[in-house]
Amino acid sequence: MSGLTHLDAAGRVHMVDVGDKAVTARRAVAEGRVFCAPATLALVRDDKAPKGAVITTAELAGIMGAKRTADLIPLCHPLSLDKVSVKVAVDDDLPGFVVTAEARVSGSTGVEMEALTAVSVACLTLYDMLKAADRGMIISQVRLLSKSGGRSGDWTVEEDSAA
Repeated sequence: MSGLTHLDAAGRVHMVDVGDKAVTARRAVAEGRVFCAPATLALVRDDKAPKGAVITTAELAGIMGAKRTADLIPLCHPLSLDKVSVKVAVDDDLPGFVVTAEARVSGSTGVEMEALTAVSVACLTLYDMLKAADRGMIISQVRLLSKSGGRSGDWTVEEDSAA
């Protein structure tokens, strides 16, 4: 258990002290997918979704979610984010949506959780806004694609590790 930073020597949870860590530029990119029926995609494409501007609302919700990460994830440090962007793309091959988020901060801890939260909230918003048309949607493959900055350096997912 020594590799788990949120546990002390006795196995109790605690917030990691990042006070002595260097402030560096940090960036994380995450993605997720929402699988749905082709007819559901047509509703979005034709601007006929029951709740309105689905993609814009999901993108905004994702940004808002990233800003609230520390309120949602226990022991997560509140960060003063420099940037969060969320993009929802229609993918006919799924069929469904690919959601990508990027989070950046100049700080002493990483922004992976903020990027993952942004993707998750955007995916949940897509589901919420389209559930009247398609209750069988599947939210899947939420994952970190890359991170940079900090003591552990850069990391990028291997292409063949898709869930």
